[in-house]
Amino acid sequence: MSPFIARPEHGVVWITGASSGIGRALALKLAEEGYKVAVTARSHDKLLALQAEAAPLAGSIIVLDGDVTDAEDMEHTVAAIEYQHGPVALAVLNAGIYLPARGEDLNHEVFERSFAVNLHGVVNCLVPAVRHMRARGHGQIAFVSSLAGYGGLPGAAAYGASKAALINMAESLNFELERMGIHVQLVTPGYVDTPLTANNKFEMPDILSAQQAADAIAAGLKSSAFDISFPKGMVYRAKLMKLLPYSLYFRMLGYFLGNRHKRRTVGTRATPHPAE
Repeated sequence: MSPFIARPEHGVVWITGASSGIGRALALKLAEEGYKVAVTARSHDKLLALQAEAAPLAGSIIVLDGDVTDAEDMEHTVAAIEYQHGPVALAVLNAGIYLPARGEDLNHEVFERSFAVNLHGVVNCLVPAVRHMRARGHGQIAFVSSLAGYGGLPGAAAYGASKAALINMAESLNFELERMGIHVQLVTPGYVDTPLTANNKFEMPDILSAQQAADAIAAGLKSSAFDISFPKGMVYRAKLMKLLPYSLYFRMLGYFLGNRHKRRTVGTRATPHPAE
């Protein structure tokens, strides 16, 4: 049986973390294609600006303030979409944050906040979305992870670990959810020019604009593929490196990163990592 692929006539696309970056660009892209898009974030003013920008488009933007770290809030959000605007045909679980986690300055807060948004925030949205989709017998869910989830990178111990968990979660749930008629997809971007990467002081190879990322994701969402990853050159390098024994992995990582991480001092900035 062919996987379910959401079309505008099937219902609503729900995008979390849509006030900026990839989420915002994707919401506009899908609205332009005629979809009704429900957007969730904590920044009400930014969501209203997004809604206004989408007014001339073929589709529409529906604003729902919400905090993905609040499970009850996400239950109410999904219920509100379903009751007021139609079934959630596609959920793009995109909300995420990046907080540097450096070995010389480890603290609980960085890990707790990273996992609260990047992992538990996804689960808080996933559970009610799946419940409604399962009742209908079809749906589509896209987990937005990162190439940082493929392997450990300096400065990304919290971010990378949370994104690696999403990769494992999507792979694991693919088995059961596909049997229920719910098409599962995993989005793994490399470097994208967003507010998350704006303060990076290092060179970000193969960096894409948020619009380019949105175009790639929108195209992938219309396919039966599980994996939506880009840019391809960076994806191939990341996946090939994970096939290496650790002695070679760390050597190659050091080569790509250069000498900037050899002698670090407390207070220096985080090192390169792919971020949405």
